[in-house]
Amino acid sequence: MTYTLTSEYQQGQNDVQVLLPDKLEKGRRYPVLYVLPVYASGSPDASGMPEAKRLNLHNEFGLICVGPCFDRTLWYADHPTDPKIRQESYLLNVVLPFVEQNLPALQEPRGRLLVGFSKSGWGAFSLLLRHPDVFGRAASWDAPLTMQSPGRFETPMVFATQENFDRYKITSLLQQRAELLKRGPARLVLLGHGNFVDDDLRLHEQMLALGIPHHHDHGPKRAHAWTSGWLRPAVALLTAGVLE
Repeated sequence: MTYTLTSEYQQGQNDVQVLLPDKLEKGRRYPVLYVLPVYASGSPDASGMPEAKRLNLHNEFGLICVGPCFDRTLWYADHPTDPKIRQESYLLNVVLPFVEQNLPALQEPRGRLLVGFSKSGWGAFSLLLRHPDVFGRAASWDAPLTMQSPGRFETPMVFATQENFDRYKITSLLQQRAELLKRGPARLVLLGHGNFVDDDLRLHEQMLALGIPHHHDHGPKRAHAWTSGWLRPAVALLTAGVLE
């Protein structure tokens, strides 16, 4: 199903794609997997929803899969001055409430799961680390997770300044949330590399040094794409024990 949303945080209208389990049980609430797009709406290979559907993730794992669309380059952050580039606010204040008001969603952190790669892998980790009371688990694959400043990969279009970037910097957020993340089961899934081998290893080493429990699998090297075989293992780890 496709819904169309309008928001002050984005330009124009943006679609939200939804996959529901084929057989919904009356009265049951389902975990929601937010399949975060890598590129703006209309870009080739932006959305992971076709791969989620091909893999039948919604039925195998008993999930609602949600693929929000955005109007421009994505880093899942709010621009410091442009009110129409509020990607974090759009997801939190528009997409998530819409999903939970209109679909049989499990409305608590353990029922809100994030998955992505590249830019959206950064987004998955930054969203959970910035909002650990909202999201339960996040999985990232092949993302530039140890970036220290804006500059590459169109980051200035969204972050704009070093000061704003620092609020979303994964390595800093891990330090800030280390004590919280040590409690309970692992909430972060780090699943290896295609292009960003050094980032994968450095972030794994940082989490080990901080004592943060996490799932990590460094390899094998795969193509930098939704379809290269990493998505299903990521979802299996994200959903393990969610409904227990």
